[in-house]
Amino acid sequence: MNAKYCRESRVIQTSRVFQSDVNSHQTLFGGRVMSDIDEVASISALRHCRTNCVTASTDSVDFLTPIRTTDAVCYESYVTWAGSSSMEIFVKVIAEDLKSGECKIAATAFLTFVGVDGDKRPARVPDVIPETEEEKKLNETAPERARIRIERKEKSKEWFKFYSTAIPGVDPVEISL
Repeated sequence: MNAKYCRESRVIQTSRVFQSDVNSHQTLFGGRVMSDIDEVASISALRHCRTNCVTASTDSVDFLTPIRTTDAVCYESYVTWAGSSSMEIFVKVIAEDLKSGECKIAATAFLTFVGVDGDKRPARVPDVIPETEEEKKLNETAPERARIRIERKEKSKEWFKFYSTAIPGVDPVEISL
């Protein structure tokens, strides 16, 4: 399987922020941002592996500055790293004040997608070739984020077992992740 450049999975999506998109603080609703992040990340993942894939985790979403109704919001995503079947996708959210032209990074996110075959089993995905300074830095630091992701997932499984004992009539041993 041939490796692919990060640029081959790049997605850029820009939209206006309307009154119906904001919360009581008159800033873009965080749930909307998270939904849009998942959407562009899924396109990047599909462009990279060209097979079905699923969101395995939203590893982090960091909101850095508010996005207002005077802004356009631009989502830029691409695959930064790949394991055997998993892909890490970086999403950068940029707010542009449409009157002044000032741009600010409003949020960043890392998500993990897994390529799946027709039987919904993990499928091999191409390796990643970074080119730009940003791509190289994200690719170099990805193994550490992958390690943290695995640790977090193990802790989630422990919590799941604990909380599943609180479900009446359900044996936590019968529940599988």
